Amino acid sequence: MPKLTNQLELERCPHCNVDKPSLVFKWETATEAHSGGNKRWWKVYSCTRCGGLVTAASGSQNGPVGEMFPSATQIDESVPMPARTYLNQALNSLHAPAGAVMLAASAVDAMLKSKGYKEGTLNARINQAANDHLITDDMAKWAHQIRLDANEQRHADEQAPLPNDNDARRCIDFALALAQFLFVLPSRVTKGLADTKPNT
Repeated sequence: MPKLTNQLELERCPHCNVDKPSLVFKWETATEAHSGGNKRWWKVYSCTRCGGLVTAASGSQNGPVGEMFPSATQIDESVPMPARTYLNQALNSLHAPAGAVMLAASAVDAMLKSKGYKEGTLNARINQAANDHLITDDMAKWAHQIRLDANEQRHADEQAPLPNDNDARRCIDFALALAQFLFVLPSRVTKGLADTKPNT
C-alpha cells in the first residue's frame, strides 16, 4: 500500500499504465464531513510521462493511501485466459500504441474463440457472433474497426498513420467493454441470483 508522501509509489500509472511511474506531488488539502468527522488528507500527483493527475487520500497525514482516483484498471477473473492476458498486456502497452492496438484485437479474438467462434478469420467470427446475436450489430461494427486498426499495424501498411495514445485507448476500451458484456456481467448476474435464491 503506497503512502501519502511527496512521490506516489505505484506499480503503474492509472492513465498511461507505464511501469514504475514518476508521480510527483503537486497540491494537497485536508477535508472533513460537516459534523467534523471523516477527516482525510488529500494529495494530487502528476505523472511525468503522460501528465495525468492522480488524487490520493489517507486517514492520516503521510499515512497509507485508502482512496485513489482514478484507480488502476483490473481485469475481472471471470474473463477467461488467454483473453485476460492479452487485455492486461494491452493495458501495460499503452505507452507503445501500435502494440496495444494489436493486443486489444488479440483479446477480442480470444474472447470470441472462448465462446466457440473458432472457424475462419476474425472478420468471419465477428460477423457470425453478430448473426447469432452474441453481440449487437453496433458492437460488431466497433469490433471490425479494431480488427482493421490492428491489421494496419500487423501488415505495416505504409498508407496508414501510426496509432497514438488515444487510438490505443479506444481499442482497449472496446476490448474491456466486450469483456464486460460477454463475461463480467453474466458472471455477476449468476452470482446475484445465487446470493438471492430463497432457502428451500
